[in-house]
Amino acid sequence: MNQSPAPNYPQGRKFDVFKILFTAPVVIYATALIALPLLYIFFLSFLKSDNYGGYIFEFNLENYGAFFDSTYLGIFGKSVLIALIATAICLLISYPFAIFLRDLPERRRNFIMKLVMVPFLTNSLIRTYGLITLLRKHGLVNSALLALGVISDPLNLMYNNLGVLIGMVYTLLPFMLLPVCTAVGKVDQNLLDAASDLGANKFQRFLKIYLPLTRQGAFNGALMVFTPAIGYFFIADILGGGKAMIIGNLIKNQFLTARNWPLGAALSIIIIIFTFLLVRLYRKIGGNLDELGGS
Repeated sequence: MNQSPAPNYPQGRKFDVFKILFTAPVVIYATALIALPLLYIFFLSFLKSDNYGGYIFEFNLENYGAFFDSTYLGIFGKSVLIALIATAICLLISYPFAIFLRDLPERRRNFIMKLVMVPFLTNSLIRTYGLITLLRKHGLVNSALLALGVISDPLNLMYNNLGVLIGMVYTLLPFMLLPVCTAVGKVDQNLLDAASDLGANKFQRFLKIYLPLTRQGAFNGALMVFTPAIGYFFIADILGGGKAMIIGNLIKNQFLTARNWPLGAALSIIIIIFTFLLVRLYRKIGGNLDELGGS
């Protein structure tokens, strides 16, 4: 008895249907909440403010030209400087911590990493407010230093650039710790043993082995710390007390206080372009976006 052959369905069409079903929610989400708002901000940046919270449909480049005002350039330069210093401090903290963690037994290492990460499961805004208890003039830090006789007068750890820097480092440190710890953990122990046998001290092993082999992790962490550090306006608002202005505060103030949406939009587009150029530079000097967050 002859059996009729099974129907031959095109495999490509079946695969395409499933691909569309699985990717459609992501595409809709990205279009509605990322692409369209960005297009709106880009369009808005070429309009003029009417000084009453609205805007005039008159194409111009004045908003972009305003960025080159000495005041705005100074704020942008200070934002970049704070972000660079915060990135460097996070890097200096992460390497010794990662090397110390590497030599511990796995069970203890995992426990310490959990202790590091658990506080950061709390909202960053709440944790930033918590820093006030530590950093204010009569907070825990000043009280401890006064009790130990290290200082005679309370230190000004808040409502200045130092307070903003402390907040940036505290908030963004995990983004540096994770890729650096991952990279350091992958360094071959045989290389370290061989270097020790040849008389290399700890600093030499760090320069000759750890640093070259963990460059990727350091690049990844630096990008993930530096980029948000430029625009974390809430840290400057809370710990800077309105006295430490960074570019994120400037943009926020244009939208919510000055009601100059076109200027705020133009400044936002400039920061997006700056971030894009930063990522391009990162890839050019050896970064890999596929491994961002690891080594």
